[in-house]
Amino acid sequence: MPLSSSLSIAASAELSAALDLGTARAPVNVRRAVSLASGTAAGKADKVFSDRRTIAASSSEDLDLVGVLLDAFGTAITFARIKGLIVSAAATNSNNVVVGAASGSPWAALLGATHTLTLRPGASFAVMAGAADAIGYAVTATTADLLKVANSGAGTSVSYDIVIIGASA
Repeated sequence: MPLSSSLSIAASAELSAALDLGTARAPVNVRRAVSLASGTAAGKADKVFSDRRTIAASSSEDLDLVGVLLDAFGTAITFARIKGLIVSAAATNSNNVVVGAASGSPWAALLGATHTLTLRPGASFAVMAGAADAIGYAVTATTADLLKVANSGAGTSVSYDIVIIGASA
C-alpha cells in the first residue's frame, strides 16, 4: 500500500512595545515541514500508526514498534526507522502522560534509554526527521523497540493521541 505523508511544526509570536510615536514589533515565525513520499529511503515513509489510547491510573503501556502495532487495516506494522512522532495528551486529563524509558528493550533513539518527557493535560510533543535524513530514528527489533507511555498518577485514567510515521527498512 502506498503512503503519502507530511509533517509540520510551526510557531509564531509577536512581541510589541508602545513608543512615543508608534509601536515597535518583533515578529517571530518559524515553520518546518517535510513531505514524505512512499518508500523507505531518504524523504520517504511506508508505515503509519495512529490511535487514541487510554491508560488506567498508575499504569503504563509499552508500544512495541516492531510487529505488534496494527495499521488502520489491521495489518501488523514493523518500523525500522521513525520519521515522525506526535503524542498529544487529552486536555481533560487530570494526570500527566509520560513518554519514554521502557524498562526492557527501550526505543532509545529519541530520548535515550532512561529519559522521559512529561506532557501535562492538553500538551503535545512532535518530532520529525528532515527530508534528506534516510535514517530518522532507528528502531532495533527485540533490543530497542519499546516506546513506554505512562499515567503519572493515581485516581484517574489518562487519554492520549499518537501518530507514528516511519519506514519498514
